[in-house]
Amino acid sequence: MVKQRVAQLEYSEFQSAMLDEDKRRRKAAKIIAVLEHFCGPLAGLTVGDVGCSAGFIADELARAGAGHTLGVDIDVPGLRRAADRFGDRVAFVCGDGTALPFPDGSIDVLVFNHIYEHVVDPDAVVAEMHRVLADDGVLYLGLGNRLGIMEPHYKLPFLSYLPPAAADRYVRAFGRADHYYERFRTRRGLREMLRAFHVWDYTFPVLATPTRFAGGELFPGVVGKVVKAVLGRMPRGVLRLLLPLVPTYLWVATKTPRRPVGAALPQPPERVRPL
Repeated sequence: MVKQRVAQLEYSEFQSAMLDEDKRRRKAAKIIAVLEHFCGPLAGLTVGDVGCSAGFIADELARAGAGHTLGVDIDVPGLRRAADRFGDRVAFVCGDGTALPFPDGSIDVLVFNHIYEHVVDPDAVVAEMHRVLADDGVLYLGLGNRLGIMEPHYKLPFLSYLPPAAADRYVRAFGRADHYYERFRTRRGLREMLRAFHVWDYTFPVLATPTRFAGGELFPGVVGKVVKAVLGRMPRGVLRLLLPLVPTYLWVATKTPRRPVGAALPQPPERVRPL
């Protein structure tokens, strides 16, 4: 029998990656670099991190100059850690993403980074983010792809391809967990989820120019130099053929049409075609 999904109320207590400060801050640097390329500096803006957990990314957003920084989660132990360390510059709120405790149009920038697969109703969370985002606001999205070969949480190939019951048996067989909680979507499913937004794809810009966006996090050493050279010169038509299998998409979404304000890149961001 497939176990019914319930909210993960204490995610940081059993997912140690949420407490890996160095890694979380490196992710924040990438998020901030993408946002600044798309819309310019965060100075003076109201910025929210939905699914903030222990608060490292929210803290980096505040340090990047945000005028008012908010962190929202249902992970109470993570929020306690966050408030103890960063509460002087970030307002942390225990809140459900399906009922964000903010007025309509009150947030300039939202971050929703690798969260949707963990929530019970991601469509409802996306609708709430659309409600609270300002008309000229910006939403950063890190989105795992169901058709990525290696499942990122349990490091088992093709795990996310399987129906729930088979996925549960798979993680139990390898001693990873008693059931597989996460639910990923394909690229088409993600486009459907974001259908109310105008979306720009930053996946290939980040991969092709990692030093501009993420330092050495993605492809360190010699491998990084090779990947950077190949992706930087590969025709965009060829790269588009790879899109269905890219493990993670980096998207920027807006309620009204906007264009990136940053400098030209070897692989520029592209509009995601709406469904």
